[in-house]
Amino acid sequence: MDTSKKKLTTVQLRSMKSGQQKIAMVTAYDYPTAKAAETAGADLILVGDSLGMVVLGYETTLPVTVEDIIHHTKAVKRGAPNTFIVSDMPFLSAHISVSETIRNAGRMIQEGTADAVKVEGGREMLEEIKALIRANIPVMGHIGLTPQAVNQLGGYRLQGKDVESAKRIFEDALLLEQAGCFAIVLELVPTPLATLISEQVSIPTIGIGAGGGCDGQVLVMHDLLGITHQYMPRFVKPYAKLHDTIVEALRTYNQEVRDNTFPGPEHQFGMKEEVLDDLKKELGL
Repeated sequence: MDTSKKKLTTVQLRSMKSGQQKIAMVTAYDYPTAKAAETAGADLILVGDSLGMVVLGYETTLPVTVEDIIHHTKAVKRGAPNTFIVSDMPFLSAHISVSETIRNAGRMIQEGTADAVKVEGGREMLEEIKALIRANIPVMGHIGLTPQAVNQLGGYRLQGKDVESAKRIFEDALLLEQAGCFAIVLELVPTPLATLISEQVSIPTIGIGAGGGCDGQVLVMHDLLGITHQYMPRFVKPYAKLHDTIVEALRTYNQEVRDNTFPGPEHQFGMKEEVLDDLKKELGL
C-alpha cells in the first residue's frame, strides 16, 4: 500500500479553492481503475451512478441501486485507500423520506467506506441534505443537468440557458452552500453561469461540461480513457483510445489461439521425461 499520498479533507478542498488550486476529480468503479487514479494523483474519486451506463450496460443511471454503489465503492476503496472517495446516492435513495435518506447514506459510509456522498438536486433536496450533514455525513451537491431527472428534463441537455433557469441554478448553488455542502458539481451549464457561481460561493465547484471557470473538473473514467465507444459528449476530452487498443489486442489473441501460435513455448511449463513415463505406466497408457 502506498502511504506517501495523504487523503484530502473537506477543509483542504476549501483551501485549494481559496488558493486558486484546481481540483482534479475522476470517476472509478473498481479496484484497478481506482488504483490507477490514486497512482496518477487524483484529488477526488467519484463512485458515480454513471456506472450503470459505462459498466453495467444500462441506458440511464436510473436502475442503479444502493447495493450497486456500496459494492463498487468497496472495490474502489481497496484500490485507492489514500484518496477522498465520494459515492453517488442513486435514484430514489434520497427522496422517500429523511430517515431513509440517512439510512442509505449511512450504509454507503459504513459498509461502502465512502468519505462522502453526492446528492443530485437543489432547493427540493435541502431538507435531506441538512439532515445528512447533521448526521455528520459530508455532502457534495449536484445541480444543472441532474441525470437522475433525465426523463423529467427531456434528455441530456444544456441547463440554465435563459434568465429564469440560470437564476434558479445560481440560487440553488447558494442554498446548497448555506445548507453545508462541502462542494458542488455543476453539470452541463453555460461557462459564464458556472464561472459566476464559482465566484460567489466559498465552497469548491466541480465542473463537468461547465467550463474552466469552475474550481475543479470531473470526467467519467471510461470517457477520458476512450473506452466508451458510443456517442461522446462535446465536453469530454479523450486522453487515450483504449477501446480500439483493447479490440485489436483481443482480435490478435483470438487469431493466435485459432492458429495455435498461442501459447508459445515461453508461456508453457514442462515436466521431467521420467515423471511423464512413470505417469503413463501408472495410467496404463
